Amino acid sequence: MWFYLVISVALFFLIRWFLERQTVENLKEKYVFITGCDSGFGNLLARQLDMQGLRILAGCFSQKGAEELERVTSDRLKTIIIDVTSTESVAKATEWVKGHVGNKGLWGLVNNAGIVHPVAPSEWLTKNDFAKVIDVNLGGLIDVTLHMLPLVKKAKGRVVNVASILGRLAFIGGGYCLSKYGVEAFSDCIRRELRPFGVKIAIIELGFFRTGLSEVQGNLNQLEQIWTNAAQETKDSYGQTFFDDYYKLFKEAIVTQCSTDLYLVTDCMEHALTSKHPRTRYSGGWDSQFFFIPLSYLPTVLADLVLTWSWPKTVRGV
Repeated sequence: MWFYLVISVALFFLIRWFLERQTVENLKEKYVFITGCDSGFGNLLARQLDMQGLRILAGCFSQKGAEELERVTSDRLKTIIIDVTSTESVAKATEWVKGHVGNKGLWGLVNNAGIVHPVAPSEWLTKNDFAKVIDVNLGGLIDVTLHMLPLVKKAKGRVVNVASILGRLAFIGGGYCLSKYGVEAFSDCIRRELRPFGVKIAIIELGFFRTGLSEVQGNLNQLEQIWTNAAQETKDSYGQTFFDDYYKLFKEAIVTQCSTDLYLVTDCMEHALTSKHPRTRYSGGWDSQFFFIPLSYLPTVLADLVLTWSWPKTVRGV
């Protein structure tokens, strides 16, 4: 029995390896629109695909980011300023994309734009703190997707949505985890709805990486400001010692646990756009693939123990 099981598993991975190596034809004629190209994954992906000859339409939040990206890429790459939280801005970008792709349609849409902060224990935050992140990471992603879908359907193309392992395991307070759970759900829905149209949806479940969003001092300053603004009753219940320990743990996590190899994520994005047989989900990063994703399948009580064993103690929890 075990022999046949091993043979079956080996055969499955062999067939998958063979299918995933097959690439889409005429890639140099394909248009890909990417949001969040000022820095980080979006910026690297835009440069990576541009070097391979694809026609990249890069959405940037700032003029400075757009100009810098244009400076280091070919004339094929075009940029536009877009605020994904503004429907007017998204509609304008959609018309701009339509003018470039014409009757070919849009082969790839990569929803990469996102923010992380504020991040802190939920009780330290306000409703607006949650809404701010959800508006960008989920609301913006949905708005861009709904506007661009007719162009993607015309090309029978791909939508690549950047989620996170925090869309599988929520253990950081704030809107980030909530927004990424929403990205997972939205992606699952449209994948099934758009299957008859030949559109494929891929989700990137990335781990922890060193980007502009994980800059050490900026993160620590924001955490201090959140603690300062928290209600006195809340601060009394946690205690200053809790905050000091949490601060140290937060800093250590950013410094030691964030990978600097962004290609672990952009290579997944590239495969989702260029393979004839893309995956539904990609684990972006070694921590995602070998720790957090397996952990998400454990019984909840065990996952809770693993995730919280090193957390500091509150005054009332001692």
